[in-house]
Amino acid sequence: MLGQSHAISGALVYAAAAPTLPQALFGTEPRPGEVLVGTLLCAGAALLPDLDHHDATPAHLLGPLSRGLCRLVGRLSGGHRHATHSLLFVALAGWGTRAGVTGFGDGFTLGLVFVLLALAARALHLHPPGRGPTAWLTSTGLAGTGTAAVAAWVPGVGDWLPYTVALGALTHLIGDCLTRRGVPLLWPWGRRFEVVLLRRTGGRAETRFLVPVMTVATFAALWFAAFAPLLSAG
Repeated sequence: MLGQSHAISGALVYAAAAPTLPQALFGTEPRPGEVLVGTLLCAGAALLPDLDHHDATPAHLLGPLSRGLCRLVGRLSGGHRHATHSLLFVALAGWGTRAGVTGFGDGFTLGLVFVLLALAARALHLHPPGRGPTAWLTSTGLAGTGTAAVAAWVPGVGDWLPYTVALGALTHLIGDCLTRRGVPLLWPWGRRFEVVLLRRTGGRAETRFLVPVMTVATFAALWFAAFAPLLSAG
């Protein structure tokens, strides 16, 4: 799947699950503002498994630095769609986020918020076309503005950030299971799991059907999870 598709699917899953899943897992229901922020953060987190690919969205986040990191992750993980596309990676991503939030506090939390928002901005094409300085400055500027807003108006984001990261990474795996080659969910066991609904990445079924449908569904889910409660409260 394309990075855009992964990001939109992460946003959709978070928004759709917001009214029920946090309550079932943690006994708390997110506030409307947290739903909006979490939807964007989950869109970014849905790109994290592609840290193993030198030309995926994460590789273009910080130019040569991020490309070098992704090449390194790819080598260490066995290549694209290996270790980082497993349930073990999902668990480690959630646990690592929790450890970072607990051990390093707001510095780690807001740093990760910035990275996830920047990934979402790039994947959702919220910047001028291309990969040049203007696109980079726009996506990082949006991420910086969003991070400042989170710091000011969304207290306690660190409490539910691990859940958001894990949910986004899991959504990525589910999406790639719908394509050829699938993913090794139970890595290091090498068996790949797939139910092929998308035969070609970036094909018409994905770009002309799946992406528009998921986009509309995301806004619908956000309406019921965030905007409707705000209007009723007003």
